[in-house]
Amino acid sequence: MSNYAWSYGEILEAVEEITNEGQPAFIHGDRVITWGDFKRRSNNLARNLLANGVRPGDKIAFYMRNCPEYPEGIAAGFKAGLVHVNVNYRYIEHELIYLIDNSDATVVVYQSEFQHYVDDIREQLPGVKHWLAVDNGKRSSYEDMANAGDGSSPGRIHSPDDLLFLYTGGTTGMPKGVMWRHDDLFQVLGAGGNPRIGIPPCENLGEFMERLKTNPRPVNMPLPPIMHGTGLLSAIGAMASGGTCVTLPSRSFEPALALEAIEKHKVTATTIVGDAFARPMVEELDANPRKYDISSLGVMNSSGVMWTREVKAGLLRHNENLMLSDGFSSSEAIGLGTSLMTKDQEIEVASFTLGPRCKVFTEDLREIKPGSGEAGMVAVCGFLPMGYYKDQEKTDKTFKVIDGVRYSIPGDWVRVEDDGSLTLLGRGSNCINTAGEKVYPEEVEEALKFHDGVADALVVGVKDDKWGQSITAVVQMNDGAAFDELDIKEFSRKHLAAYKIPKNILVKEDLERAPNGKADYKSIKEFAEASLGIET
Repeated sequence: MSNYAWSYGEILEAVEEITNEGQPAFIHGDRVITWGDFKRRSNNLARNLLANGVRPGDKIAFYMRNCPEYPEGIAAGFKAGLVHVNVNYRYIEHELIYLIDNSDATVVVYQSEFQHYVDDIREQLPGVKHWLAVDNGKRSSYEDMANAGDGSSPGRIHSPDDLLFLYTGGTTGMPKGVMWRHDDLFQVLGAGGNPRIGIPPCENLGEFMERLKTNPRPVNMPLPPIMHGTGLLSAIGAMASGGTCVTLPSRSFEPALALEAIEKHKVTATTIVGDAFARPMVEELDANPRKYDISSLGVMNSSGVMWTREVKAGLLRHNENLMLSDGFSSSEAIGLGTSLMTKDQEIEVASFTLGPRCKVFTEDLREIKPGSGEAGMVAVCGFLPMGYYKDQEKTDKTFKVIDGVRYSIPGDWVRVEDDGSLTLLGRGSNCINTAGEKVYPEEVEEALKFHDGVADALVVGVKDDKWGQSITAVVQMNDGAAFDELDIKEFSRKHLAAYKIPKNILVKEDLERAPNGKADYKSIKEFAEASLGIET
């Protein structure tokens, strides 16, 4: 823990002073924006926004795919004291209106490909004063603002109380804006250190700058969309460390393109979301064993979904020096647990080391002791969000004070083993109640994915007159693998108790995960019910 009061605006302005202006800040396909250009452009953006009626504390929403302008715009917002708001570019009209209105955004930065959506909604959002279009570096309202001025700092005094909003879809209802103070967010991410591998936090900004001067700058490549927390924090981390953020120009994930970029740009750390990204990379590496050099890659970080051991082992076959870091976190609770895997240490699927500031509680807030066999909800204290923007009811449900300590309890169910490690069971809202037994989908999904023919699996509970809910799996098969329901059921007996084995296993060509790898359980349940002829 550092006693220094951190703010990202101050950090960025200090980092710019010690970073070579010719070093790439952002690489996106053939486009390169150097640190010199980044400093000039983000300063111009900040100054011009403030000069045109935008005030510190106003919200700036980003309706964009991965591109250099996204993190550049975030940096400009930090320098101007604006509050970042992420917008899911997959949202349809009413969801876009809800989120932008709910966040009170006065500035929206959007890619020109979404112009027709913007044209449809802007009249319904009178609070937005500036709509800035981005067009892949071409002339646009964003480019005009980024290039107008002398590139000097806006001169604002930054505050650790500056905010960043991270909107999360959650499992039910409309998106909620998680409110992070800059100081809390930078502290929980290590304050210039890395608690996962024993690097202590920096005590102040001067120490952080000295550490950056004496260490190689990171080259981060976020593979999921920056609009989601996992990708966002990777991009911000690259900027705050004076490094390089590499993004891919493809609309969907292309493993070959990612591996080529790792080799070409000497990427040192990449961020993924579990098997949805890692498995295609392993398959591409296995199919072309001498085509890609990924030796520069030291760390692969994942968060948000489970990442199976066999896929991790496949990556280590191609780079034995990799550290595979699987973080158990959410938008409102960072640092719930960590699972590290290297060539010398294998780990069990879904087994995490409990974070140092974490405990596990029952629904009535009784603490669960290791080895009890009880399931409970994992909670973290320490550096936490302020709550959900304009939603006190949701804030009160998630953030609880227990014995005088404030915790974030996002609803993830776990079991604490004798050694203090966690076994993930799933989000409580997805829990299946079958004949009185609680079954967590993620546990069943991981068992099914051990089958050689299964590329991916999702599990839901569907209405059943006998069982209450019957466990139903929907699998996506590997290319060339034949679907055999009985064979998969028999295979799952090696890994699951009998009551956890799916009553039905269905096959679907594509499980249609979101770009960040997250599952849409609602649509999968609808598919299962329709396939089984179940009326809802």
